[in-house]
Amino acid sequence: MHRIVKLKVITEIAEKAGAITLAWYQKEVAVDYKADQSPVTAADLAANHFICQALRERYPEIPLLSEENKAVSYSERAEWETFFLIDPIDGTKEFINQSDQFTVNIALIHRGVPVLGVVYAPALKAMYTACQGQGAFKNGRRLPFKKNAKPDQSLTVVASKNHLSVETEQFIKGLTESTEKVTMKAIGSSLKLCLVATGEADLYPRLGPTMEWDTAAAHAVVLAAGKQVLQFGTDKPLVYNKADLLNPWFIVQ
Repeated sequence: MHRIVKLKVITEIAEKAGAITLAWYQKEVAVDYKADQSPVTAADLAANHFICQALRERYPEIPLLSEENKAVSYSERAEWETFFLIDPIDGTKEFINQSDQFTVNIALIHRGVPVLGVVYAPALKAMYTACQGQGAFKNGRRLPFKKNAKPDQSLTVVASKNHLSVETEQFIKGLTESTEKVTMKAIGSSLKLCLVATGEADLYPRLGPTMEWDTAAAHAVVLAAGKQVLQFGTDKPLVYNKADLLNPWFIVQ
């Protein structure tokens, strides 16, 4: 079933959803807080409504899971071989703070693996797209477009702008013992994974909580660019549609 989904269609949906978010951007937008104290705005809900409606109209046979929709029980999700995984605005704090580093994330998951992903940063006009077997692209340019020829001499590490844990800081500090120069970039949203996919960063360690919808679309971009997202301290890939939608710690490389 996953092969019927066209990357062009998902890209167009993400682009239109991005336009919806920009209609609210740089305005005074009311902020509510969910049970986990994460923020949500009218822009999140408007973009989510559009994405879900568009996907249901185009692919009614494929279920979907979104951060902003009602929770779906694992007993129901366990029957899903293929589904869409959506975060209408990843980096809502970045959106509220007007940093431009927020994204629209749409992924297609098949048997626990993100096989198609679109990450659109509308304020930056950056569109990352990927489909299994077809490669990854930023605004039509194939990824990666940079390679680090001497990682033992210099590493660029990207980390969370708003959620930098003590464990992540310690991990980055430890890299300096084996690498001459370690440069850290603090970035919001799923753009962190995308920077590893482009080659602009070498590592993204996330030793802190994230949800499946935070990473899925960009994970597809990373995979199609020939990189990996591994559970921290193992050689096991990050997988999707778990009973608990909370991701374990991971590293992108």
